Amino acid sequence: MNAIFRAAREIEEFCRARAWGFCIIGGLAVQRWGEPRLTRDVGVTLLTGFGNEPAFVDELLRGFRGRLPDASEFALANRVLLVVSTDGIPIDIALGAMPFEEAAVRRATPYEVAPNVELTTCSAEDLVVLKAFAGRDRDWVDVEGIVNRQGSRLDDTLVWRELLPLLELKEDRDAEPRLRRILGGR
Repeated sequence: MNAIFRAAREIEEFCRARAWGFCIIGGLAVQRWGEPRLTRDVGVTLLTGFGNEPAFVDELLRGFRGRLPDASEFALANRVLLVVSTDGIPIDIALGAMPFEEAAVRRATPYEVAPNVELTTCSAEDLVVLKAFAGRDRDWVDVEGIVNRQGSRLDDTLVWRELLPLLELKEDRDAEPRLRRILGGR
């Protein structure tokens, strides 16, 4: 098993042992739903709610080494905890509390990424939402790959229902027309 899969399994087992709600996002989820690409880290959404973050962060930092000297303070200020796996693979843990994040975790399903290695990844639709919301160049390449690979199986209605309120909060006026062009090109 490669180091990325081991790291993802390590954080997944840690969360499961505590009965925490979570799902794998980012490059590993792209391997399931889009055009597979190399990734150097593991992305996770962990449901912490609002106000409970310190307890989750403290517990995670007992099991994983932080990547920053002030990992806890950074996590609480930015809602992302940056840690490393036992093998030194970066793991970015988004501290989820929004209704979209709760729904994404509920919709997450297991996926066998390698023989005998199953990871719980977000849905294709939720990955499109996450990527369009982040809006970096790499994210848009991933969105195109997901749309191309999933084709008509992608539930556009779900994507728009989840994404539009997030874009409104962010006051992002560019992502919607860009995604409409990509979805229209199927």
